[in-house]
Amino acid sequence: MRNCPSCGSDNWIKNGSIHNGKQKYQCKDCGRQFVDNPKNAPISSYTKELIDKLLLEKIPLAGIARVTGVSERWLQYYVTSLRAVHRITMLILPNHYFYRTTDYW
Repeated sequence: MRNCPSCGSDNWIKNGSIHNGKQKYQCKDCGRQFVDNPKNAPISSYTKELIDKLLLEKIPLAGIARVTGVSERWLQYYVTSLRAVHRITMLILPNHYFYRTTDYW
């Protein structure tokens, strides 16, 4: 493989390694860093929607991580980013109600 996942270029250089020793590369054209044949896959939109529903039910993060198969670290990052989006949205449009995020906190 070893083509950039962003731009598809085969113009890359070796760029160190990740925590488990796997080789890391950097695209010379767009600057994106990537790993050849990554083990972790992106979280699907279906899983994110399920997490949103489980958060509304006030289930502990450890339980949500177990059920959905995501790491607790990623889940904490996701919840923190939802809080940031919620705060920014409320600053921009304070008189509107957002049912999807306002019930989280």
